[in-house]
Amino acid sequence: MTEPVISYVLQTPDGGWRIVGTRVSLDSVVHAYQSGLTPEAIVHEFPTLSLESVHGGIAFYLRNRATIDLYLREQAARWEQLNDQSEAANRELLAKIRSRVISA
Repeated sequence: MTEPVISYVLQTPDGGWRIVGTRVSLDSVVHAYQSGLTPEAIVHEFPTLSLESVHGGIAFYLRNRATIDLYLREQAARWEQLNDQSEAANRELLAKIRSRVISA
């Protein structure tokens, strides 16, 4: 008797990756894993995940490491670009907020 194949990760229509049945991104699981968290600690950080789904997500990452690492680099570059655009568009407001935080 063969066991059904279970998918733990899916790609969203916009190209992101999620743990199946949750809103938790594969990015979050991979970053936690790369930071040295155990699967049990990752479940503690993301209570909507099961230990099985965390192990499945990590296994998916390890099996598709080149693809996911490229995706993560692209996401980091995209985040940096959005951050730069936000900083430029909101320069005056951010300066006011930062001056109040420093003087507090």
